[in-house]
Amino acid sequence: MKVPFIDGHNDTMMNFENGVKPFFTGTKEGHIDWPRGHRSGMAAGFYAVFCPNPDTDPLPVAYKTEKGYEKPFPRPLSYAYAYEYTLKMVARFLKMEAESGGKFKAARTVGDLERAIAGEYMAGILHIEGAEGIDQDLHALSVLYEAGLRSVGPVWSRANAFGEGVPYRFPSSPDTGPGLTEAGKNLVRECNRLGIMIDLSHLNEKGFWDVASISDAPLVATHSNAHQICSVTRNLTDKQIDAIGNSNGLIGVTYSINPNMVTEDGGNNEGAALSDITKHIHYMIDRIGIDHVALGSDFDGTRVPTALKDVTGVPKLFDLLKKEGLSTEDMEMLAYKNWLRVLKETWKDKS
Repeated sequence: MKVPFIDGHNDTMMNFENGVKPFFTGTKEGHIDWPRGHRSGMAAGFYAVFCPNPDTDPLPVAYKTEKGYEKPFPRPLSYAYAYEYTLKMVARFLKMEAESGGKFKAARTVGDLERAIAGEYMAGILHIEGAEGIDQDLHALSVLYEAGLRSVGPVWSRANAFGEGVPYRFPSSPDTGPGLTEAGKNLVRECNRLGIMIDLSHLNEKGFWDVASISDAPLVATHSNAHQICSVTRNLTDKQIDAIGNSNGLIGVTYSINPNMVTEDGGNNEGAALSDITKHIHYMIDRIGIDHVALGSDFDGTRVPTALKDVTGVPKLFDLLKKEGLSTEDMEMLAYKNWLRVLKETWKDKS
């Protein structure tokens, strides 16, 4: 079943270091390109700016523990390196729009997204995953907003000047470290003022509650699942899920199986079934309602089940959800209507 959808998180820009042309002509690499996305109903997505660690990539292997595993934190990034890398990635995002021939547009308003849903083009929402490239005085934030930035995750799974993410640990509570720094709290307030969405994915539990106490916008986790089903640090506890629902916010269910955020065993499981993903969707619908659940793949930033493969597998998810009892209206809410509602309540420019 093909439904136009907004994807809550991808790392696709990382794949186009040597130019964005292959994004439009198509590639056999990765999970998303324009032809596969268009064929599958992908109307828009949050395109992440992510700064990898230059000295620890690939990330250190997980250490086995008595019941599971733990990965150590990568080292914090220097501001100079992260700022330069962030600008390079933002420039790449703008090139995607400039070189698309009208096929791709940077979404700066809700109206831009509505036109993407109507099929005029594919839209990209510029997102920063880990704010290491933003100075503590937040001058860069204002400049990046003018360039199209509309979503910020204060941290990735490492520490920075704004707070601390969760280390990848299974099984474990997400309560793994201190909350936001004063700079982190100021970042939240300034994002509220500008109309930039705050993404809670990767933030530890104390940081989550700091954002919840400060922010006047709906709470959003773009690519997180239910901790009750898969007890990895990156997933949300019932209390966190409830807080997101009570704020009229949104959770983008992720397909990530390495690190595994889907199945109960927490292990690298590319053989996971599509029903293992929809189990999280139903859990959250039952707990906080269909209005507060969406899709947040983490395509190109993780491995996904072989049954899904890439973005072309998303219609299979909709087929399964239909068999499992979701109505057409339910699936439209899950696919794009909930994102539009939350962004209308968050972004300042809605036209």
